[in-house]
Amino acid sequence: MVQGLKGALTLTGPEACLAYYRDWAASYDAGFAADMQYLLPAHVAAAFAGTAAGGPVLDVGAGTGLLAERLREMGFTGEIDAVDFSAEMLARAAEKRLYSSLFRADITRPLTLPRRYGGIVSSGTFTAGHVGPEAFPNLLDVALPAAQFALSINRRVWEAAGFDRALDGLAREGRIAGLQLIEVEIYGAAAAALDAEHAGDRALIALFRSV
Repeated sequence: MVQGLKGALTLTGPEACLAYYRDWAASYDAGFAADMQYLLPAHVAAAFAGTAAGGPVLDVGAGTGLLAERLREMGFTGEIDAVDFSAEMLARAAEKRLYSSLFRADITRPLTLPRRYGGIVSSGTFTAGHVGPEAFPNLLDVALPAAQFALSINRRVWEAAGFDRALDGLAREGRIAGLQLIEVEIYGAAAAALDAEHAGDRALIALFRSV
């Protein structure tokens, strides 16, 4: 099977995700990310950097480390840890020597990571066929008080998957504060020739702090 965006967005279930990303890991950067002009990791990195928050930072759904690369390019020098469901994607990330620690975990389940993070970032994880808002409480459980979050959420699933309601609920419960939404393009102009259906997709970057 040729791996690509269309297949990734129709995944159902953890086993399908593991198999798909196992096969996609080797070509993800030079194929998908380069060919589609994948802008989202840079947008998330810029949004987080703009808050002047510190670390340690947890990169959620870190994949091959594109978001961490952008953070380093923007001058972030603090510790960054990675968590991802795919061992093969994490192996690619490890080669880049961006992370202090790498963890393989399903973020839809309670995490055994230490509660030490002053920043939690994510690019491309909260989208169709991947992870829904059920992961938010697990991420909050490993965040320090007043930790800065910068999470991209695909605009197509923002309401359909209940991300809007989940964040409103966490705010009402007093678990998060200061929610801001920044809408960004996910791909550059080159994507139109490769995947006209998704080339114009947009994401919301949810910025908020834990309480």
